[in-house]
Amino acid sequence: MRIAVLKEQAAGERRVAAVPETVRKFTSLGAGMVVEQGAGLAASHDDDAYREAGASVAPRAEALAGADAVLAVQGPDPDSLQGIGKGALLIAGLNPFGERERVDRYAQAGIEAMAMEFMPRITRAQSMDILSSQANLAGYKSVLDAAAEYGRVFPMMMTAAGTVSAARVFVMGVGVAGLQAIATARRLGAQVSATDVRAATKEQIKSLGAKPVFVDEGGIEGEGSGGYATEMSEEYKKAQAELVSSHIAKQDIVITTALIPGKAAPRLISDAQIATMKPGGVIVDLAVEQGGNVEGAVAGEIVEKHGVKIIGHRNVASRLAADASALFARNLYNFLSAFWDEEAKKPVFPDDDEIVCGVRVTRGGEVVSERLAT
Repeated sequence: MRIAVLKEQAAGERRVAAVPETVRKFTSLGAGMVVEQGAGLAASHDDDAYREAGASVAPRAEALAGADAVLAVQGPDPDSLQGIGKGALLIAGLNPFGERERVDRYAQAGIEAMAMEFMPRITRAQSMDILSSQANLAGYKSVLDAAAEYGRVFPMMMTAAGTVSAARVFVMGVGVAGLQAIATARRLGAQVSATDVRAATKEQIKSLGAKPVFVDEGGIEGEGSGGYATEMSEEYKKAQAELVSSHIAKQDIVITTALIPGKAAPRLISDAQIATMKPGGVIVDLAVEQGGNVEGAVAGEIVEKHGVKIIGHRNVASRLAADASALFARNLYNFLSAFWDEEAKKPVFPDDDEIVCGVRVTRGGEVVSERLAT
């Protein structure tokens, strides 16, 4: 099996879908690896490192010629995939909801596209989950970005000249990114609090040494099957909004992480709430590329409103390109190796496998994902 690793073409994308470590693992399985020239440079891996790992390095057209599978971070333009055969695999983060037309074109080209962000949230697939691996780094980086823009220190400092109070950090949304943001802010010495609509997260917040901010009256609602959030009652929404509003007014830094697959990000912070924060405050909106959790956040920019900086960096995980690439590459290797047939020297995907059914979006010239059914 010939596996091609492409250089990313999306603006600002610095990650790469395979690193020398995973190239060695693929070659040990019997795969032939070819990496596009310069594919790993932005992630601190030069072409020689790939050659030493057992891959060949070639221009894009040569890398794609006869490729049985293509690995990428973001879904490439179908027009840039000339040379691969019918039925070739494309394994990447495809953004199927946001790039539906591109998915349709993969189908028309006869490509079997697998969207890694559609990986089922099951135990067997945890090591293949690109959303979790990249969100973990984004949560960490969000705190560093906040610290860089915040004009004061994070930890409490007792000096001969007096005491400096610890920064107050509030994390909204306690998924993978939120949990890592809590842990990182705590390591930097901040006084951390957090909120979510799911009951299970209250103990997770406490376990990291942060303060849960929840409405206690009538219990915590919002718990759905599988640990996902569900719709809250209007009474709960109102009570929670009032509690969060009063809490935001006391914070120095707020980090928002709430995302809903296939939908616009929920609005968590209004302009009026921003106005209640102290001048010099910082908000980091990790959902800015899906519409944003924060009113007034701008994708790719740092804006200031009411004396508060609102950070809206795009593709936050890519800003830690070396580590993000290593984790992403391991996710892809773990996925392919789990279905690897030693005799055939290629992966064999059972049609009834839960993971395969989850990630496969095109096959045989058609869009086959139930999540994309219209």
